[in-house]
Amino acid sequence: MSDEIEIDLDDLERRMDGAMASLRSEFASLRTGRATASMLDPIMVESYGQMTPINQVGTINVPESRMVTINVWDKSLVQKVEKAIRESGLGINPQLDGTIIRLPIPELNEERRRELSKVAGHYAENARIAVRNVRRDGMEKLKKAKADGMSEDDHKIWSDEVQEITDKHIAAIDQALEAKQQEIMQV
Repeated sequence: MSDEIEIDLDDLERRMDGAMASLRSEFASLRTGRATASMLDPIMVESYGQMTPINQVGTINVPESRMVTINVWDKSLVQKVEKAIRESGLGINPQLDGTIIRLPIPELNEERRRELSKVAGHYAENARIAVRNVRRDGMEKLKKAKADGMSEDDHKIWSDEVQEITDKHIAAIDQALEAKQQEIMQV
């Protein structure tokens, strides 16, 4: 019977990869003093009675390294887009010009860089927790399999495999955090 018991390592790895992808998108939304269209990704705008990503109500462009422009397609949504940007916590002051909203990206001061670095650390910790939760799920499946007749040797082999995948993902998170913090602190 123990030959039939298996843990889906691909599923565990896929779920851990999902935590990494989420971390990357959170990191992309952090402002580092350079303009990027992805910094607006988490912003949602109320349009026609529902919350819509900002990139679905207008065209986002980065004409220069310290400027983002949004060409809002529907004139009636310009004020809502401006309000959503102001309330997003990005620390950007939108400037209206008809249906175009200009977002000048100010130079980050040392204090703001430290704050953003801490936010990046918080995002990384959330990703580590997500990876550890996936690991815990895998280990619980192993415990159940052991109770159902898995041999001690098989249990040890599978446990080591799950731990190896976890360690690989935690190291990748740490590496991504270090790179993001260097990018934030770079003047």
